[in-house]
Amino acid sequence: MSRLQIIVFAFSALFFTEGKAQTIRIGELNSYKVFPAFLEPYKKGMELAIEEINASGGVLGKKLELVTRDDGGNPGDAVRVAEELISREGAHVLMGTFASNVGLAVSNLAAQRKVLFLASEPLTDKMVWENGNRYTFRLRPSTYMQTAMLIPEAVKLKKKRWAIVYPNYEYGQSATASFKKLLKAAQPDVEFVTEQASPLGKIDAGAVVQALIDAKPDAIFSSLFAADLQKFVREGNTRGLFKSTPVFNLLAGEPEYLDTLKDETPDGWWVTGYPWNAINTPEHRKFRDAYQKRWKDYPRQGSVVGYSAVYTVANAIRKAGSTDTEKVVDALRGLEMTTPFGPIVWRPLDHQSTMGAYVGQLAKKAGQGVMVNWRFADGANFLPPFEEVRALRKE
Repeated sequence: MSRLQIIVFAFSALFFTEGKAQTIRIGELNSYKVFPAFLEPYKKGMELAIEEINASGGVLGKKLELVTRDDGGNPGDAVRVAEELISREGAHVLMGTFASNVGLAVSNLAAQRKVLFLASEPLTDKMVWENGNRYTFRLRPSTYMQTAMLIPEAVKLKKKRWAIVYPNYEYGQSATASFKKLLKAAQPDVEFVTEQASPLGKIDAGAVVQALIDAKPDAIFSSLFAADLQKFVREGNTRGLFKSTPVFNLLAGEPEYLDTLKDETPDGWWVTGYPWNAINTPEHRKFRDAYQKRWKDYPRQGSVVGYSAVYTVANAIRKAGSTDTEKVVDALRGLEMTTPFGPIVWRPLDHQSTMGAYVGQLAKKAGQGVMVNWRFADGANFLPPFEEVRALRKE
């Protein structure tokens, strides 16, 4: 390398370092190519929040900067990408991930590297309980919480024989375990007559539906989503599975998945989701109007998650008065803030936010799936007792 090249390289490195010092960097990693239906709106939600915060003066006098990377939906790749965000990009905070197994891998890295990780989307209970650590926080209501929101409606039916369908990885396994535990506690005589576990994204829907028909359940609990859900619904409709069998399905009321189901949307299913066009609280109207003005599109569940995650980071750093990791971690524990779904608290005990979800039934209107008979379930009301959580956490 010539003397001139060395000088140019040194100045470039200095300029890059100083540029990073002028901003607060959020290192965000997610499975954009694997789960685009959820994560494209999620990214738009993040970008809207960044624009709003920076337009109002930023945080601690600095602009927020989002540095995003695709983790390929693979735990090993996610850890490598997270390392790059920390070491090469100078991220002050890690944020994101979608699949629960990926989120757990990044959470473990965050504990090792002592870097704050805000898990925006992964739903497994292990994220903040069995595998919880000082540096990991989770935004969305977990599988336990969302399952608990559906249990009261399931118990009302007084169905004894239940079948379960789930994607066979951490999220689906966690949802299934929570459902069985909670339903059994509320209705001791319940029986689980069959469990159909399929590889994520590779469901053999015909075989699964036929196995359910053969088992003759009184009701079905499912945690399928995305393409697996669409295939399951199509086969179930074709074979008449849902005509007289009630179904409870986590996440199936989210616009990301109703967008693809369209006129195939089954009537009457109990679901958790997001009836975006019918929520008229002041905080939601403000968010929805801003989102639609910015993107000329309606918000999805991912939009709310991305938007709320960025505001969480901004609020925690602002409260801490610093980007020092230990100070921001302490500030985030017990942080109270407002989201499009209303106020939430970040619980000091397990770093789980009390964000809620909407519970209702599916229906079709003008050839499109919608949620009806819905209600808001405050996440704070669907968490296990503190004593039970303390026993689960290993810190």
